[in-house]
Amino acid sequence: MVRQIIKIDEDKCNGCGACASACNEGAIEIVNGKAKLIRDDYCDGLGNCLPNCPTNAISFEEREAAEYDEEAVKVHMEKREEEKKAEEAKKEEKPHMCPGSMAKSIRRAESEASDGAAPARMTSQLAQWPCQIKLVPENAPYFNGANLLIAADCTAYAYANIHQDFMRNRVTLIGCPKLDAVDYAYKLTDIIAKNDIKSVTVLRMEVPCCGGMERAVKQALQNSGKFIPWRVVTISSDGRILSD
Repeated sequence: MVRQIIKIDEDKCNGCGACASACNEGAIEIVNGKAKLIRDDYCDGLGNCLPNCPTNAISFEEREAAEYDEEAVKVHMEKREEEKKAEEAKKEEKPHMCPGSMAKSIRRAESEASDGAAPARMTSQLAQWPCQIKLVPENAPYFNGANLLIAADCTAYAYANIHQDFMRNRVTLIGCPKLDAVDYAYKLTDIIAKNDIKSVTVLRMEVPCCGGMERAVKQALQNSGKFIPWRVVTISSDGRILSD
């Protein structure tokens, strides 16, 4: 049948979602950042969505369209309500924590952490667990008064003496901006802003992708609003310190 129905101009749509919220029949959804009329028979043609569009992307048109189906809309909205409740219940559930991700400090004996000559048998200087940027809690006790080492994970394999020269007396966070494909700046901003961090050392490789680690730390320091001493140390692929 030919009837009045809404028309959405995707070029004007900014994907704000105001129309979808205003549609009592659930006929509009945001798909790939644009408002979409998902089914003709969900649209009653009354246009509650029109006044809510800030870009005037919605108008009426007369065209061949399925007749408005009130019963289908009822089933559709009931399903959406059930999905909403399930999602809210999921958020309220206590998150499952992997035992291996539980935060803890690691106490070292004086002989292991002293400032004297390194012992013949090298000992680990990792001061806390976990150490992956993605896994550390933002307000763990070990961050208070900490000197941070934020290291690209490849540095541990390229630079032989990383424990004694860099990890010693620091809280170590590691990651790979290329493989993790995340922006560490958000997590690091929270860590720096919420804790009493004394200094930050960035340990990166010479490869270009490691620049993402340096940029994330710089952005986090700026976003935190704090003035904290920081330095960047670059390691070559054959294990040499190129710049400090």
